[in-house]
Amino acid sequence: MPLPQLNVHRRDHTTRTLITLAGEIDLSTVPLVYAALAGCLRDGIRIVDVDLTGVPFCDVSGLNAFLTASRLGADDGATLQLHHPPASMARVIELTGSGFLLHGPHAVRSPSPRVPAVAGGAP
Repeated sequence: MPLPQLNVHRRDHTTRTLITLAGEIDLSTVPLVYAALAGCLRDGIRIVDVDLTGVPFCDVSGLNAFLTASRLGADDGATLQLHHPPASMARVIELTGSGFLLHGPHAVRSPSPRVPAVAGGAP
């Protein structure tokens, strides 16, 4: 069986860290993701930034890893933010109501209140 094809790099800055992932995240590589995220929480990291620029594909097992780490981190006052996910992953995150994980251009923002257009100016 071939080795999982995911590179994980961690760079700490006091209580904040950047994890850079490169490769596909699926059932065979998600243990590497879990290990990296759990290590951050175990080491007392308060903010975990995950750069997904080098991730062309992430299945639901990867999303589950991020959601689990986010929940466990929140219990201890830590936050997890995903940066630069592939478009398909950002869409799944938004569809599942997990947009709080995203940071940057894919971040889900609160919808602005809709004001119905009224023809003729009066209701």
